[in-house]
Amino acid sequence: MNIVMFGPPGAGKGTQSENLAKDLNLFKVSTGDLLREEVKNKSSLGIKIKNIIDNGLLVSDDIIDNLIEKILSNKNYCNKLIFDGYPRNLNQAKHLDLLIKKHNQRISCVLSLKIEKDIIIKRILGRIICSKCKLTFNEYFYPPTKENHKCNLKFLTKRSDDNKQTVENRLETYTKKSLQVLDYYKNQKLLYEIDGMGDISNIYKEIRQIIHSLETWLCLIYLYK
Repeated sequence: MNIVMFGPPGAGKGTQSENLAKDLNLFKVSTGDLLREEVKNKSSLGIKIKNIIDNGLLVSDDIIDNLIEKILSNKNYCNKLIFDGYPRNLNQAKHLDLLIKKHNQRISCVLSLKIEKDIIIKRILGRIICSKCKLTFNEYFYPPTKENHKCNLKFLTKRSDDNKQTVENRLETYTKKSLQVLDYYKNQKLLYEIDGMGDISNIYKEIRQIIHSLETWLCLIYLYK
């Protein structure tokens, strides 16, 4: 099963993708993580990527597509992927279809998280990450405490691209390009829209119900072939 997790920045794609990956024994593919790894390595490509991200722009399709194909060509990940933050536009969606077919795989569903703009901004601007244990907190909705965070406070950091201007730019870019992607997957009958405004656990329950119904449907198809 390959799943696309779709939604604006700060919608909770990463959190829900991680939950699914653990429960279904899948591998999460986050373009953000792949890009940040390049930046961390301080390669020439990483430096170029950092400048793009810091200005609130999206990295070119060619760079992203090449990173994605490396993942799809790995047989250990065959039909075991959750794409978090990819595809972002129609060209990427079409290219992903080509790569999926090239490696004899398929997309099972596209889960789109819907959320209001003001909540998105608070989620992103308030985001705090522990560089040691990798837990994510939010100063507005889920601040770090002695109960939920055992590491030293010095490990709490914010991402360099989590600032208001960058967030505004990212949301504007997302809004312009997302509708085409949603229509593309809707026409393929792969799209499932989910209210991302509620409690994280309730959102996840809805996602699991969708996955369960798909698993049941796929099993029936296999039995009656």
